[in-house]
Order: sequence, then C-alpha cells, then structure tokens
Amino acid sequence: MKVIDGSNLVFGRVASIVAKSLLEGEEVHIVNCENMIFQGDKKYIIERYKARRRLKNKQDPEKSPKWPNVPYMFVKRLIRGMLPIKKARGRDAFKRLKVFNGNPNKEEAITIEEAKPKRLIKYITVKEVCKQLGWRGE
Repeated sequence: MKVIDGSNLVFGRVASIVAKSLLEGEEVHIVNCENMIFQGDKKYIIERYKARRRLKNKQDPEKSPKWPNVPYMFVKRLIRGMLPIKKARGRDAFKRLKVFNGNPNKEEAITIEEAKPKRLIKYITVKEVCKQLGWRGE
C-alpha cells in the first residue's frame, strides 16, 4: 500500500502517477488532498470546472455526469477520468483508491518529488476550487 501526501503537489502529475500505480495492482491512499494545487490562472480554472458542471443531457437530465464539490470526492472523480472505468480492470483499479481530507489515521505518507511544482507563480488549491463550486466546508 502506498500513502501519498498531496500537500503542495501539482494535481495532474500526482493523478497520472496514481492512475498508473492503480492499474499495476497497487492500493493507493491520498491524504491532504485539499492542499493539492492546479497551476494556471485562477479565473480560468474555476470557470472551466463551473462549465463542466453545467453540461446537461437535454433528453434525459438524470443521465448527466455528476460532479462533486467536496474535495476528496472531487479528486477521486478526476482520477477516475484517467482510468479505463468501462473495463473490469479500470473498475478494479478504482476500488483500490482511497482519498482523504487531512490525514485521519495519522499515517506516514510519502511525497512524490516529480509532482512538486517547478515554480509557483499562478496556482489555486483544490480547496479553493471546491469552495467556488459550492462546498461549505472549513
């Protein structure tokens, strides 16, 4: 089992490494997911996720994609997009993923060096994105 501390790591880099580990059969836990960062302009990133939430199936709104606004569910949903979820192998891999806000079990977590940002100029955290999407957490 691999426990990853997501604090100040670039989300896309962590997600690709995690997706690859899951497909190889490893169980992965991500802690402090609300502190992961998206690099880029804040307004653009927030608008991109708000637009994604507005997509609706006009014939059958019940079949529209669901996008959570709680940080741990948001991160888990985005990682799911990197897995072949329609195949048994992807579904099994997704079941091996656990994501947490904070570090509930006080587990020893590793930091992925390749996922650290080269320089921080423009960025926004997962927590800030979720607050803009309607999360009323801390």
